[in-house]
Amino acid sequence: MTEGPAPASGYTAEGGHGAVPTGPSVPTGSRTRAPRNSWPLWEVFVRGKRGLNHVHVGSLHAADGEMALSNARDVYTRRNEGVSIWVVPAAEITASSPDEKDSYFAPSGDKVYRHPTFYEIPDNVPHM
Repeated sequence: MTEGPAPASGYTAEGGHGAVPTGPSVPTGSRTRAPRNSWPLWEVFVRGKRGLNHVHVGSLHAADGEMALSNARDVYTRRNEGVSIWVVPAAEITASSPDEKDSYFAPSGDKVYRHPTFYEIPDNVPHM
């Protein structure tokens, strides 16, 4: 087997991609955008066709809200499951800790009027 001519200066054929220009004057595209692992995390909520509430379906990394919305549509509604999508930066979500459940939710336990068993349902009220 004979080898072809040596590549011209400033070109390489590594990886089987043919002659690819190299050197400091050739833009590689890596300087134009931040690396994906530095993109912020977004939480995705989708409202289904039959549902009334948005439901958390997952999360993804994106450079901005527009990209997050577009990627969420492509990833989480591929089969026309939703009618509305919310994307929220994960860093902006403030949540209670499950360890604080007893102290955080205990004040509502002594308010029996919040439970439906407290009320008497009249006989003439159907479907309750």
